[in-house]
Formats: sequence, structure tokens, C-alpha cells
Amino acid sequence: MSHSPEQDHLIRVVTRDGNLRGIACTCRNLVSAVCRLHQTSPTAAVALGRALAGGALMGALLKGSQRVALKFEGNGPLGKILVEAEADGTVSGYVGNPRADLPPRDGHFDVEGLLGRAGLLTVTKDLGLREPYSGTVQLVSSTVAKDLAYYFTDSEQIPSAVGLGVLLNQSLEVSAAGGFLVQSLPRADESAEDRVIETISSMPPTTEMIREGKTPEDILRYIFGDLPLEVLEERPVFFKCHCSRDRMLQALKVLGREEIESIVEEQDGLELRCDFCGTKYRFRPDELEGLFEPVH
Repeated sequence: MSHSPEQDHLIRVVTRDGNLRGIACTCRNLVSAVCRLHQTSPTAAVALGRALAGGALMGALLKGSQRVALKFEGNGPLGKILVEAEADGTVSGYVGNPRADLPPRDGHFDVEGLLGRAGLLTVTKDLGLREPYSGTVQLVSSTVAKDLAYYFTDSEQIPSAVGLGVLLNQSLEVSAAGGFLVQSLPRADESAEDRVIETISSMPPTTEMIREGKTPEDILRYIFGDLPLEVLEERPVFFKCHCSRDRMLQALKVLGREEIESIVEEQDGLELRCDFCGTKYRFRPDELEGLFEPVH
């Protein structure tokens, strides 16, 4: 499958011996659309963009109707970053305080300061089982990429390397975005693994490679060098919110019967706004009352 340089897409590969796997994506359009929607400040755009790229990569590890949610909660002015991704390549996200910003630090966007250097990353996976899987780790760098790598290594015991990048142009619009995820599988050959780690530690920044026109496949070929690769899939990634009236209505159940009954008594219905896409849903009192079985 061929993609134009302007089209967001990802590629998933495995080394022919099955020891290592890699995923890489470009997602400028996705990141640009979400940041425009939420009117993010420049530093917030970089932080959210990295998390969206990370979500796209993690979504590629899912199947069918499975979903994953990433929540970065720091003690900085940004508050939090929340991203949801599905196995079909759709990704959405938002930040707690989109207009929060900080001056550059050492010539770079101060994502660490904006998110906050202390906090938690929670990954929740809906794998179609009775209960979602959830894992939480401390933020180790607040740069997003290293935090995701630490989550995989610590919480899922899968040694991983993650590179994420978002580049803004002089007009502070998103001009490049993407990233890679490389993981060592249980039977990994240590010498091949060491070579790949060495390459990753000395390679140019992800944003630089994307700005130079490198495709996701180019990035993975660079990382894996002469190791033979098998391409498992190549597909688009894009912004799409999966909110709906029914999903929003069901989410109201967490308020409990008493809270809902109080709302029905005091207000003529209820309006909810989706945090991910801004769509507003208005619910009538009878719809709210219908959430719970009547008490006999």
C-alpha cells in the first residue's frame, strides 16, 4: 500500500526471526486537527501531539474493537493529557488547560515543565473482557516518549524504546508529527537487540527525520539496519471521536440514582459536552430517569 507524504499512516513490522517488532507513524494531520480544535498553546500542542502519536502507536497493538486510553497527570500548569486510540487507527485527545504555556527551555519547548515533573501515567485497555486492564506508573521524564517506554518496560515487562516528535513552523502550526515504538519480544537475540539499542541512542531526533521527508518505513529501516524485516501491516491513522448520545448517556450512570434524580428535579434536562471533540448532547428529564430501573 502506498501513501502520499501528506497522508498520516503507520507501518508495523517484525524482524524475520520474530525477535523484535517495530511500529512507526507520521500523523501531522491528526495532531494539527486536534490542536486546532482545542486551540492549544504552542507548548501544549507539542505535548498533546506527542501523546497522540504515542496513542496511534499503541492502537496498532490492538485488534478488532479494542481501545486504549492514556492519561498523563502532572503537577504542572497543563494539568493532564488524555488520549484515546482504537485498533482501527482512530485517535482523539485533549489536555486539561489548552492555553497553558511556558517559555522555551534550553532552546526547546518545555513540555516537562508544562506537564509537571511529578505525576502519573495511567494506561487503560478495553480488550473486550469483563473488566478493562489498567496499569499506572510514575512519570519518569514528563517528555511523554520516555514515560511510555517506562510504562511498557515496568508495567507490561516488555523492554521498549519510544521516540515521539512534533515540529511547529514559524507560524506555530504543526508542520511534522510522528514517532516509533520498538519492542523486544521474549526470545530476542541479545546481539541484535544491542545493535538496535545503539542505533536508537545515536539516531537523529524523530522530528528531524520526519521533517527530512522520512516515511515510517524509512525510520524503521534506519533503526533495524540490515536485519531482515517482515511488514505486517500499513494503514492510515486519523482523528475521529467515538462519542455518541448513547455513550454519553451511559456515562452519566456513574453519577448514581440520587444525583440524577436531583438533576431532574432542579433542571429541565442536562447538557453534556464531549471533552474530545466538543460535540454537545442535550438529554431530556425522561431520558435521565430512564437510566435506572424504577424502585418498587
